[in-house]
Amino acid sequence: MPAGRFVMGDSTGDANRGDGEEPRHPVALNGFSIDATTVTNDDFARFVADTGYRTEAETFGYSAVFHLAVAARESDIMGPAAMTPWWIGVRGADWRHPGGRLSDAVDDGLGDHPVVHVNWNDAAAYADWAGRRLPSEAEWEYAARGGLDGARYPWGDEGVDDGGWRANIWQGRFPTENTMEDGHLTTAPADAFAPNGYGLHQAVGNVWEWCRDWYSASAYTEATTTSPTGPVHGTERVLRGGSYLCHDSYCNRYRNSARSHNTPDSSMGNAGFRTVSR
Repeated sequence: MPAGRFVMGDSTGDANRGDGEEPRHPVALNGFSIDATTVTNDDFARFVADTGYRTEAETFGYSAVFHLAVAARESDIMGPAAMTPWWIGVRGADWRHPGGRLSDAVDDGLGDHPVVHVNWNDAAAYADWAGRRLPSEAEWEYAARGGLDGARYPWGDEGVDDGGWRANIWQGRFPTENTMEDGHLTTAPADAFAPNGYGLHQAVGNVWEWCRDWYSASAYTEATTTSPTGPVHGTERVLRGGSYLCHDSYCNRYRNSARSHNTPDSSMGNAGFRTVSR
């Protein structure tokens, strides 16, 4: 990634109220390297084999699985989340078993898919092992834009399905019917779709990506304009890029400027990460 400047924030009027995508503001960044894809199951398996690391989902004994992806015995199903019933707490769900104990990332041929059920703490541990770190929110957006300053998506402003599918999002009626016009119910291989102008695959869609910044809805009103790293303190970390569950009727956050957040100990079946140089 070359050093450069861009305008960070929503430029198309699509911002979700309360997410803090505004005000738009100029940002200057030094050069850095960033993974072309999100970290895959195969990548994460090498980390675990080398270190013996156990994710917090493995330690806690459960994680959140999308209801159509559950592969577990009835005794392992803890029930739906209160406000988002399409998320099911499943005992034994973790990065190796993304649907529950009856699934297996290796046996199911998911080695080249993004690792999921990794929380921010797990992602940071992997990055440290790799001699890298998680991207700042500004670095992530700069890279995702692929040199197209002000564009809605990494490829420009055309729709996700204009001229063929460009990202892995939800098609059909959320959350009960996915017509899978893009070929995927949940995750796709990390390099399944064409890269943007900087060579990044699937910066939007597929899985949310953890960033190093603490989240604040007012972060942009207080941000510095040179290599910003977000608030000094917080309770939640930033997530970027949307996921395979994004749909205009529910979540239009598969955009360059869209923001989300969660606590650093939260893991779920639609969040992963990529790393950058220290």
